[in-house]
Amino acid sequence: MHLKEFSLVSPKIPSKEIFKAIEIAIPASAIEQAITKTKVEEKRHRTLPAQLVVCLVIAMSLWSKDSMRDVLKNLIDGLNEAWIKIGKYWQFPCKSAITQARQRLGAGVMRQLFHSLVRPMATVETVGAFIHELRVVVIDGTCLDIPDSDENARVFGRPGSRPGTRAAFPKARLVILVEAGTHLIFDALMCPYKIGERVRALKLLRSVTPGMLLMWDRGLHSYAMVEATFSKGCEYLGRIPSNVKFLNETQLDDGSYLSWIYPSGKLRKKGFKPIQVRVIEYIIEATEHPATQIRYRLITSLLDAEKIPAQSLACEYHQRWEVENTIDELKVHLLGRKTHIRSQIPKEVVQEIYGLLLGHWAVRSLIFQAASSAGVSPLRLSFTGTLRVIRRALPKFQRLQPQELPFFLIG
Repeated sequence: MHLKEFSLVSPKIPSKEIFKAIEIAIPASAIEQAITKTKVEEKRHRTLPAQLVVCLVIAMSLWSKDSMRDVLKNLIDGLNEAWIKIGKYWQFPCKSAITQARQRLGAGVMRQLFHSLVRPMATVETVGAFIHELRVVVIDGTCLDIPDSDENARVFGRPGSRPGTRAAFPKARLVILVEAGTHLIFDALMCPYKIGERVRALKLLRSVTPGMLLMWDRGLHSYAMVEATFSKGCEYLGRIPSNVKFLNETQLDDGSYLSWIYPSGKLRKKGFKPIQVRVIEYIIEATEHPATQIRYRLITSLLDAEKIPAQSLACEYHQRWEVENTIDELKVHLLGRKTHIRSQIPKEVVQEIYGLLLGHWAVRSLIFQAASSAGVSPLRLSFTGTLRVIRRALPKFQRLQPQELPFFLIG
């Protein structure tokens, strides 16, 4: 038996061949448009062209525990198998070549791709996505551990620690807007650790619109948050810290009452006015310890107690915790690493985080499509199960021709 002769190939791999299995979530045309808009097209043929590197950065979240070379091998496994059958062999780039390709790409392409794709997708038929015809969205933040390099520490900073010690890892802060009924992240901002969630949350309100009900926890409560949400025409339902007091101006039949939230002296000088709010107070008893009671106080822009009673809003506020489940999907099920991010320099950290967000978008988008077809809630389908399906499907779909994919063509 004679060994078959192989010849080395250096193909220009189009993204439409790589991401066939998730084309409905991340179209190849969107990747190409993002590359064009950020002007990172190559003028010469490279082993790792821009569109392949974009797919690689997203795939880093799908195979988060593998090395970069192994992620690349997993990503084009189906294409590589086809080349071997015809006596071709692609020599996989070394680690340094992959790093250089990521540096050439930069973070702008990933940012452009993320903002061009993400959007709320729930319809009125989506279970739990709407309350009284208002789309439920939630805002919250988290922190991601990043490698302990001097550059990362200088740009992102570390948490405080006891004198004479320092935190083990620098941290990047991530603030996200989530559609509660689907867990889709439709906007996000990252920043150094020292910048608080409130500052970034205010900027993230750029993506809320009329017809939404925005929920937040007590850590984000402020007059500025209420005023900014109110000015966007978006309704809100937020928890109040225990040290913030509201006067009962008008008692309502359902037990809630109307009050006012006032701007600070600095804001009053700029012309900001008091805003009327409705305050809802209730107590939750712990099932394990009946004597333990937790007092909740909420404020909302929904002032009509007859149309939306206080009990209804109190029951629905638990939807805010869907953002915690979304963060869990990001940090545990997608990443599952001791150090969440693997990049050693800040620009690549930003690039990788956008790749993580796009990986989560791909999984959740496919879950939404499947749930809509089956007529069930997207939150009933397994996130980790779908992730495993995607990992298996990517190489399988690369082996198929377009005419063999009748159920997956767009349009």
